[in-house]
Amino acid sequence: MHELSITQEVVDAVCERAGGRSVRSVRVRVGALTAVVPDAMRFCFDLVVGGTVAQGARLDVEQRPATVHCRDCGADVVLPDQILLCRCGSADVVVTAGRELQIVSMEVG
Repeated sequence: MHELSITQEVVDAVCERAGGRSVRSVRVRVGALTAVVPDAMRFCFDLVVGGTVAQGARLDVEQRPATVHCRDCGADVVLPDQILLCRCGSADVVVTAGRELQIVSMEVG
């Protein structure tokens, strides 16, 4: 479960930026191609915030679909799964979204 180490890194970064202030919520953006399971990340978040300035904080996970641009037909396509193929059948695609794993914002008090 790689979500635990990823979530630990998120919490470490948030706590460092909070500068000792209490963290109320954290918003992250997770792309479909990262293979991060949002529910697992939420579970891990509740485990790793204990004893930190983020204890009791809420984690909001914004899921971002994978999108590609096809070099063959020129289409921009939202992928229904993690298979990097255009609707036209071409695998000559450029990923334009879906690999994000970002801390978007945090609310401190």
